[in-house]
Amino acid sequence: MVLIDDVLVSRAVLEEEFVCNLSACKGACCVDGDEGAKVTAEEIKIMEQLYEKVKPYLTEAGIKKIEEDGFYYESEKGQLHLNTVKGKACIFLHYKDDIALCGIQQAQIDGIVDWPKPISCHLYPIRIDEYKDFDAVNYYEWDICSAACVLGKKLKMPVYEFLKAPLLRKYGEAFYNQVEAAAEHLKKENNDKE
Repeated sequence: MVLIDDVLVSRAVLEEEFVCNLSACKGACCVDGDEGAKVTAEEIKIMEQLYEKVKPYLTEAGIKKIEEDGFYYESEKGQLHLNTVKGKACIFLHYKDDIALCGIQQAQIDGIVDWPKPISCHLYPIRIDEYKDFDAVNYYEWDICSAACVLGKKLKMPVYEFLKAPLLRKYGEAFYNQVEAAAEHLKKENNDKE
């Protein structure tokens, strides 16, 4: 782990390579989860405000779940998660050319809304565990993303670089610059060992 301010960043975020390959996985991370994405109370308010604009992008099952049970549930640990359809698919699921995408993000791309999606989704495959005094930023490895790992290696794209935009959104430019510097330091250190 590398400590940057009050954030512990795993070496895997700095050293592993990853680029989403939607043509291979078809957006499986939005369909095959075991719990809904983590969200904040502030993000839920934003989604409630955007819902009518985003609704045309959503599946009938997602709309039904939202209108029957709301946007979120609270876990036993007190964390807020997006509701899911049948315990798997995100309620904000959108299909385009048989690929599962985020309906909120597609609405943003189309200029309908100005918010991309919850930060936990934007940061995937990074997961953040928030503790009282620090955040732990980890790379989450899942077999459905094997094609993304292959593409990342081919393009020599580290996880942190692939996720530059959401990392900037979450922690800001000064933090990201320190992440880059830490990654370069580790790369040099590893090269010196060879």
